[in-house]
Amino acid sequence: MSTTRRNQLSEIMSLAWQFVKRNGMNMSEALKAAWKNLKLKAAMKLGIVKFYFQKVDGTIREAYGTLKETLLPTIGQSSTRKANPTIQTYFDTEKQEWRCFKKANLI
Repeated sequence: MSTTRRNQLSEIMSLAWQFVKRNGMNMSEALKAAWKNLKLKAAMKLGIVKFYFQKVDGTIREAYGTLKETLLPTIGQSSTRKANPTIQTYFDTEKQEWRCFKKANLI
């Protein structure tokens, strides 16, 4: 098995366990959500993607986002913030701003 494939499977399992521990999902739901998150992240690295997630207030948000290097704005200064493994950041192409959502709320 290739190293990248093994790393992806490791990332999926750790994300799934995180969903089980923090969000009270069962393992089946958690694995499905982890796969959706991994596929979305891979698609956003290739271009602009339309996706939906549930906001904290319960409403459903339609978003168009990307992580493709050529479509991202230049970053002025580096951030000293600690990375949060429970959220997914993306560049919103409609608002032209960085946004984020909880990984467990992806639809």
